[in-house]
Amino acid sequence: MNIGIVTDSTSDLPPDLVEKYGIQVVPAILVLEGRQYADGIGITRREFYERLPDFQVPPTTASPSIGDFATPFEHLLSNGCDRILSIHAASQLTTILDVARQAAQEFRDRITCIDSGSLSMGLGFQVLAAAEARAEGYETTWSAIESTRKRLHVSAALDTLEYLKRSGRVPGTVAALGGLLSIKPLIELTDGEVKAIGAVRKTKQADERMLRFLIQGGELERLAILHSNAEPRARNWLDHLMQESRMSIPRDIQFVNVTTVIGTHVGPNGLGFAAVRRQ
Repeated sequence: MNIGIVTDSTSDLPPDLVEKYGIQVVPAILVLEGRQYADGIGITRREFYERLPDFQVPPTTASPSIGDFATPFEHLLSNGCDRILSIHAASQLTTILDVARQAAQEFRDRITCIDSGSLSMGLGFQVLAAAEARAEGYETTWSAIESTRKRLHVSAALDTLEYLKRSGRVPGTVAALGGLLSIKPLIELTDGEVKAIGAVRKTKQADERMLRFLIQGGELERLAILHSNAEPRARNWLDHLMQESRMSIPRDIQFVNVTTVIGTHVGPNGLGFAAVRRQ
């Protein structure tokens, strides 16, 4: 069986892996000063984060259209795919999955839409697992996605609460940390739910806590270091990880400047990771 793989741009998959595995990526929408941008087109991530604090009107985001999904679905099915797995951002946080499901209805039972319960490389690693396993058949591919999701850990240290407050998407557990914008909230994304796991005052404290979270979780199969235009911080954090951890570190670590569609809600200068444990 020939299985096609579709995801959305919140997966943060590097272009070389998208090309290698023939993954179809549907761009989410960034709304900037009244103009809509397909994610990744028209403004770079670096430019977006550099301008973000100065926008007079806060950016917003939107889901792709039904047609945006129907096009890659039709392309794959017309070019030899028997089935499609369409894997998307957590349904609790966005309507992207709902739109994909609406588009899939036009193709009867040939498309299965999957809620990853995650974002960024937490989603991306599930897509990669599917792409790597699909030659072994539909059931094996599905199992690879489920296995990856069960072993997934996604955490982040935001530089401020300001952008979550702007977006109106402050989870209750995060809002409970208090109204001070000067704190640096530590959050975890599990099964589509954003949970507060702490708060600190200084960036160094945040980095130390994040390092401890990762090391204490056990051996790693995959690792992506996520940041919102804070690559020097991210690389320094990896250096400390290499120095302090006794566990083996995956060789193919991904450094990801997270997509603008996520950055709109978390703000610049954040640090995070997506890790898949071995067990």
